[in-house]
Amino acid sequence: MSDQDLMKLYSGKILDLTTRIPHLGTLSDPQAEARRRSPLCGSSVKAGVVLRDGRVAEFAQEVRACALGQAAAAITGGAVIGRSPAELRAAAEALAAMLEGGPVPPAPFDGFEVLTPAREFKNRHTSIRLALEAAAEAAEAAAAQV
Repeated sequence: MSDQDLMKLYSGKILDLTTRIPHLGTLSDPQAEARRRSPLCGSSVKAGVVLRDGRVAEFAQEVRACALGQAAAAITGGAVIGRSPAELRAAAEALAAMLEGGPVPPAPFDGFEVLTPAREFKNRHTSIRLALEAAAEAAEAAAAQV
């Protein structure tokens, strides 16, 4: 990867997001948790949720990831509260499609647009998908307990 490619990928917006990740930490009594890890780079995200009326009411995430994974966690954390497990799964699928050249996920997940330059870096896709996939998995597990 050339220096110019890195500059394109690690924009100021992405780096700014890494400093503003909402809902960092853990929940004292989550209904469900899910951990996702990228075997390629070692990045990992653990998400915990509490659902009320079928929607995420409480959310926390532990993020140990590269800048792209951290930026994705910031976007996820900003949009996850109030979403149903089905909405989170649809957003995770839309993010995966976006990284393969599809459209940006719809609001409230449209913040992932900032990560469109990563499309051409397939080795970064897994770390970008970690937070949203962990959130979806945790929400689905919580819903299955009801």
